[in-house]
Amino acid sequence: MKIQGKMFLWLALFILAIAVLYGLWAKEPVGTSALFMAFGLSIMIGFYLVFTAKRVDTGAGDNKDAEVADDAGELGFFSPHSWQPLVLAGGCAMAFLGVVFGWWLLFISLPVLLAGIFGWTFEYYHGENQNQ
Repeated sequence: MKIQGKMFLWLALFILAIAVLYGLWAKEPVGTSALFMAFGLSIMIGFYLVFTAKRVDTGAGDNKDAEVADDAGELGFFSPHSWQPLVLAGGCAMAFLGVVFGWWLLFISLPVLLAGIFGWTFEYYHGENQNQ
């Protein structure tokens, strides 16, 4: 994780240099703004990875003598069945269609989006999946 963080920080420095050169040369505000936002995003990801690498054990990616099999094992918990992403996808589709057909559709999609977010956040706090 430490190597990936350093890669993102180097990428951020490269994007910053390109953003400054592009801004001075092209004098075009949209592309310059996009490059500065990409710089900010790269800094955020790089800082997170470097900060997290200090608190967790060294992974196989940080060990030069590691084998591919060293990274094998459990990757985490993934929900086996959930309908909430479908609800969120429907709400997002309605919200984006609101831009095409009218902003009133955004107000109809807002309760669907909120129900999907609420349901996905709290799906393991009720029913058969409730932690005891």
